[in-house]
Amino acid sequence: MGLREEALELHRRNGGKVEIKSKVSVKNRKELALAYTPGVAEVCKEIAANKADAYLYTMKSNSVAVVSDGTAVLGLGDIGPEAAMPVMEGKAILFKQFAGVDGFPICLDTKDTEEIIRIVKAIAPAFGGINLEDISAPRCFEIEERLQDIGIPVFHDDQHGTAIVILAGLINASRVTGKPLESMKIVISGAGAAGMAVAKMLTCVNVDKKICTPVREVIICDSKGPISRKRNGLEGVKKTMANVTNPRNVEGALADALKGADVFIGLSKGNLVTKEMVKTMAPKSVVFAMANPVPEILPGEAMAGGAFIIGTGRSDFPNQINNVLAFPGVFRGALDARAPRITEKMKVYAARALAACVKNPAPEMVIPDPFDKNVPLSVAEAVRKAARE
Repeated sequence: MGLREEALELHRRNGGKVEIKSKVSVKNRKELALAYTPGVAEVCKEIAANKADAYLYTMKSNSVAVVSDGTAVLGLGDIGPEAAMPVMEGKAILFKQFAGVDGFPICLDTKDTEEIIRIVKAIAPAFGGINLEDISAPRCFEIEERLQDIGIPVFHDDQHGTAIVILAGLINASRVTGKPLESMKIVISGAGAAGMAVAKMLTCVNVDKKICTPVREVIICDSKGPISRKRNGLEGVKKTMANVTNPRNVEGALADALKGADVFIGLSKGNLVTKEMVKTMAPKSVVFAMANPVPEILPGEAMAGGAFIIGTGRSDFPNQINNVLAFPGVFRGALDARAPRITEKMKVYAARALAACVKNPAPEMVIPDPFDKNVPLSVAEAVRKAARE
C-alpha cells in the first residue's frame, strides 16, 4: 500500500483525526449538576462579573482556533474550506502532541477579507489564541494585521512560523560556515506570505535593532525576477520591501540574483533552480529549497552544484524545515504568559532558542529534529521571557 492509499485509509477509518473528550466525569446526578445545570450557572455568573475569569474556568486558557479559508492549502492552492479540513485537523493534533494545546479546526466558506476579520473577532471570546492558516496573499497580511488588537495572540503560521524556523537554520548555518549572518547575501524565491515574512525578519523590519542585526543584502524574487526599486508596477508589501531589500538593485532573473549568493531560500515552486545555478553561488553555499512536495532543487542536484548545507521541507531528507518546530512552542509560551499578541521580539527569541536546541551544528544538522522534546519547551520559555520583558 502506497502513501496515498495509507493516508486515505487512515482518515477514512477514523473519520478524521480529532475529537472532543470530556475532562470531567458525568456518570451520576451530582456530577451532572456540577458540570451542567444548576452548578454551571455559578461559573457563568463569575465570568459575567469578570470576563478575565474565562481563563480560569473554561478552555480559553489552553485553546487555539486554527482558522483557514482554504485558499492556499499546502502546495495545492485554492481548494476550498472542505478540502482544507484535513490539514487544519492535522494542525490541531500537532498542537496537542507537541505542546499540549487544544487546537480547534475552523474552515470558513468565505474569501472576503472583511468577513473573515469579523468572524475571527466574533469567535475570539472562546479562544486563547488564533492560528491563521493557508490564507492566500496578499489578503493574509491585512487580515493578520487588523486582528492584532483583539486581546489574544493572532499568528499567521505560514508567515511567521516559517520565518522563525528559517532564521534558526541560518543562525546555525552561520556557525557551521563561519560566515556572519548579517554579512551574507541571501536570495529568496517567492514573494508570498512566507517569503515576505522571512525577508522582514532578516532585514529586521519592525524589530528593535538591539535584538536583531539586519542582513545587509536580501534579494526577493517573484515570477518576474528580483524585486527592486527600479521595477515599475509594484504595490503593497512588494513596494514596501523593495525599499529595504536588494540594495544593489539587481535585475534580470533568479539566476542573476543567485550569482555570488551565500544563501538560497526557496518558498515558491519545484524545479526552479539547477545545479549550474548553484555553482555560481559563493563557496560553502546554503540551499533551503522548501517547495512541497517537489523542492526548487533536489538535494542531490544541489550537492552536485556544490551546496555545503542543504535543507528542504520534506521529512525524507536531512534538515527538514518544518513549522511544527515553531508554532506549538510559540503558542504554548504566549498562552502561558497570557500575552495579548505575539511580538516580533518573541519571534526572534523563539528562533534563537530553536537554533540553540542543536548543540553541535553540522552541515547535515542545522535544524533540530521535530520529535526533540526540548524544542517546544525551549521555544515556549523564550516566548514567555520575551513577554515578560
